[in-house]
Amino acid sequence: QVQLVESGGGLVQAGGSLRLSCAASGRTFSTYNMGWFRQAPGKEREFVAAITRSTGSTYYADSVKARFTISRDNAKNTVYLQMNDLKPEDTAVYYCAADAQRIPTTTLVDYWGQGTQVTVSS
Repeated sequence: QVQLVESGGGLVQAGGSLRLSCAASGRTFSTYNMGWFRQAPGKEREFVAAITRSTGSTYYADSVKARFTISRDNAKNTVYLQMNDLKPEDTAVYYCAADAQRIPTTTLVDYWGQGTQVTVSS
């Protein structure tokens, strides 16, 4: 069982930056592939970024490439999402996800966090 707790969301102006954190419980964090998803009002949850458990390879949605960076610190059981040059269309609830086998690029994952709100004003 893994519990995920996101933090770092908030209100920011367009062009600004935020860093989201996701703290995971348990001693097996390093064995999970980790990901970030987001869900805007009235829309489906969508993939944002993922990082693998072994090599630390990263994957991004086209809409966030070159603006967002996912990273992980296995010693701190934490995965991060650095978001730069934020746009109003980035407004959503951001969710952390963990999966023991799959790279979390779809919503079929083992565990979800509770989400953190990111609001970008124009």
